[in-house]
Amino acid sequence: MTTTHPTLLRQIRVLDPVANTNTVNDVLLSSRIIQAIDSHLDNIAPETKVVTGEGLILAPGLMDLYSYSGEPGHEERETLSTLGASARAGGFTRVAILPQTVPPIDNLATLSYLQQQSRHLSSVQFDFWGTLTHRGQGQRMTELAELVAGGVIGLTDNHGLENLALLRRVLEYLKPLKKPLGIVAAFPSLQGNGVMREGHYSTHYGLSGNPAMTESTAVATMLEMVASIQTPVHLMRISTRRAVELIAWGKARGIPITASTTWMHLLLDSTHLASYDPNLRLDPPLGNPDDRLALLEGISQGTIDAIAVDHRAYTYEEKTMPFAESPPGAIGLELALPLLWQTLVETGKLSGLQLWKALSSNPRKCLGQVVTPLKAGVLSDVIIFDPQKTWTVNPSTLESLGHNTHWLGQSIQGKVITEWEVDN
Repeated sequence: MTTTHPTLLRQIRVLDPVANTNTVNDVLLSSRIIQAIDSHLDNIAPETKVVTGEGLILAPGLMDLYSYSGEPGHEERETLSTLGASARAGGFTRVAILPQTVPPIDNLATLSYLQQQSRHLSSVQFDFWGTLTHRGQGQRMTELAELVAGGVIGLTDNHGLENLALLRRVLEYLKPLKKPLGIVAAFPSLQGNGVMREGHYSTHYGLSGNPAMTESTAVATMLEMVASIQTPVHLMRISTRRAVELIAWGKARGIPITASTTWMHLLLDSTHLASYDPNLRLDPPLGNPDDRLALLEGISQGTIDAIAVDHRAYTYEEKTMPFAESPPGAIGLELALPLLWQTLVETGKLSGLQLWKALSSNPRKCLGQVVTPLKAGVLSDVIIFDPQKTWTVNPSTLESLGHNTHWLGQSIQGKVITEWEVDN
């Protein structure tokens, strides 16, 4: 949200996931700083804009753990500028970029280029993951200490790593560097040519199945290795019921792991693939119905710490393919909050605070960042969300260059307010 004059939000709902409070207050904002917050504020300067906050929500800006940038290498898909605008429109004030750029972030030159490019953008703060191995190919380690010194937020190859001897060395080497290690829990050799989760629906739809053991065996292996070496690991893109069970088992025994799933895995499952919509081709694939329910329970109980967007834009030509031939991925930075709120919070499956924790404070904790409660006098990346505002998803309403989403052309409810147009 941007303001040029002080703005008083009268009786707005304030969600604070760090303080774990859900209150209704008057909030005075100026230049991204909460000047005052109380049950009722008087003696306001005459130039202050006064906005009725009824029906609106003020809360910390969201943090996305991992999404893709088309820049450098595929600027026709997405640039840092359009990615930042898309993030801000969806309420994300901070986004961590995956290292699969062209060239990849496996060296200081690429990292420095992206850091410099992102400094010109005021819409959102970008952080950057570095690769664990040269070119992310899983064969030999990059200069991990050099990348850490250069300012990467963490290290990940962003795909399953089956060279376990190398993974052991990575865990041992990274332990003293104290940076997050992101691991995609998957053994690609078990996946084969699977394009959807194996089961009744893959047989029914005639699509090759990717077995759940692709993920669960990798999670079990990581738990054994992390328990022995004690290097904290973040498990990315968890998508199966069995993986949730294993993570709960590991956390109960004090193994230093955190985990995230993606927003679309909480909303949709294999039953939705009857349309063969290529925008639902994801990696990992959408789970079966019991997987989706287990993921939702995992968020509710804290087994799954965070929800990531995994925003990945493609051109129209790239994504307009038969389902099995379409590249995996979809956009989501502008859609995740409204659709999650409408589907999960409005129906009582999650509370507003539970959702906000999974999208804001918990992602920061997964990255080892300090989170603080909302309070007066502190620079705050707060956003205003109108859960009742209806809008249509189309190229003219999206900030992203990519339009590859299952919801294109549909009307959805919930919108982040980025500008105020009110009469004093």
